[in-house]
Amino acid sequence: MTEIERSLQELAPARQNLPRHIAIIMDGNGRWAKLRGMPRVFGHQRGVDAVRGVVRAASVWGIEALTLFAFSEENWGRPRAEVSAIFKILNQYIMKEREELKRQNVRLRVMGDLTRLPEQTATLIRDAVSYLSECSGMTLNVGISYGSRSEIINSCRSIAQGVREGTIEPDEIDETLFESRLDTAGLPDPDLVIRTSGEQRVSNFMLWQISYAEFLFSPVFWPDFNEEIFAEAITEFQRRARRFGKIPDETELASVRSNRDSAPVDTKLHQAQTSSSAPSDLHA
Repeated sequence: MTEIERSLQELAPARQNLPRHIAIIMDGNGRWAKLRGMPRVFGHQRGVDAVRGVVRAASVWGIEALTLFAFSEENWGRPRAEVSAIFKILNQYIMKEREELKRQNVRLRVMGDLTRLPEQTATLIRDAVSYLSECSGMTLNVGISYGSRSEIINSCRSIAQGVREGTIEPDEIDETLFESRLDTAGLPDPDLVIRTSGEQRVSNFMLWQISYAEFLFSPVFWPDFNEEIFAEAITEFQRRARRFGKIPDETELASVRSNRDSAPVDTKLHQAQTSSSAPSDLHA
């Protein structure tokens, strides 16, 4: 275990009631850079540091799956120079972090339309997914050229094709079958969805999968979202009672009350950002 990993163990949230799957909409790179009088690409570059820290922390803390929304379908509408810079940064990240992810035993998955990506980026992604396929630790799932509506339509088309070919009977169509055709097949649904930068919307992100997720909206811009703030977000999740339409039993309520009583009063999670904020998305 490295010195950084030992420090993360000390920072770790309580083991009880950890979310199995955390999904993050990484938002605020451009605004973070603008506050500092820098071009937007500088924010994307610094956002990679936050990605590195969050991935390492989630792995050390025993999170089963971490999904990061890196580049949406809608992001193709951004200026060509910015899009090109984002994929250059992504290429660098994959080449630089692949061995570290292997050391951490992290498996890589990608969701989205990879056919639209630059050839070099698509090749690097496919190679990294293959290289890390035997890892048995946390699954890192990255949304690239991803849109949930397109994902749902593609699932419907796949099932419709099966019905037409006679391999699927209409009365066999259920949630399990539908989920098996989604990009996230085999992953648990997210328990916690975090969006940074203060925006409070889901932006066409995992619309089917987040039906019962807890949401946490933080004003912190993504480049400033460090491991300490990440731990605070998980702790806040642990203070919530998830009912799923039912009434929680006394054991669940006692666990929630215990987490609330032990929670710190002052946290950085909900502090608004200023140009003087201490530094630690590809999405925004």
